[in-house]
Amino acid sequence: MTMRLHVGCAMWTHAPWQGRYLPHPLPRGERLRAYATWCNAVEGNTTFYATPATSTVESWARQTDPGFRFVVKLPKPITHERRLGGGAEEGAAVRAFLDAIEPLDRRVHAVWVQLPATFGPADLGVLAGFLRRLPRSHRYAVEVRHRAFFTDPRAERLLEGVLGGVGAEWIPFDTTALFQSPPADDAEREAWTKKPRLPRRSRALTDRPIVRYIGRDATEPTIQGWAPWIDVVDGWLREGRSPTVFIHTPDNAAALMLARRFHDDVRARVPELDALPQPMPA
Repeated sequence: MTMRLHVGCAMWTHAPWQGRYLPHPLPRGERLRAYATWCNAVEGNTTFYATPATSTVESWARQTDPGFRFVVKLPKPITHERRLGGGAEEGAAVRAFLDAIEPLDRRVHAVWVQLPATFGPADLGVLAGFLRRLPRSHRYAVEVRHRAFFTDPRAERLLEGVLGGVGAEWIPFDTTALFQSPPADDAEREAWTKKPRLPRRSRALTDRPIVRYIGRDATEPTIQGWAPWIDVVDGWLREGRSPTVFIHTPDNAAALMLARRFHDDVRARVPELDALPQPMPA
């Protein structure tokens, strides 16, 4: 059985990586190609702010092989402004988004529905209706930030029921390492004000779990903080699941290297895991 762990970062271009991990300068149409020699997945955060042009998405497809994974975020007007509110306007916006990402084909690992922290258990009917309306041509994954889903067993069960009914995954965002001790720099202080402070969740609902993990700007506490995930991912791989793990730090300066390090740490436990590609020289 082929075992694949996909790892990646929150973006594929970042100034501190240029000349350190990735060649510099690189034309816009080559940056994702260089990143894809380091990691085999990426978070599609840019789509939260605007539906991309088809030509842009075609460029992303040209720069990556079919086994590369994008987890693309639904635009903010759908999830945060209309709060999955239904109606013709929402339907048109969802269709436009899914049409725009079509050139990525199988590279779209999941369409990511990130919900605001105010979207709580009382809104689960809205979420269930929204997920049922989505075309079955894609897989979907939902990230919630309301504390009740993590601390109230009934709310957790209800959300799992809604997601399980349509085969959607629950994306946890593990911030426990970030909040373990006071911030040490400006990027960590900013992360403390913006990132959700929630208990760690490590239960997969599908055969393709997705994890977001944020550590610290110092490497050692970041690596120590992901130790529980090495165990979890090892277990998922042995169960035949195909996980994707995204590694963040507050400033993301070393995130590219750390994502590969996470893959190495899992591979030390699971030697039959497929290796990552050889990075392009910087």
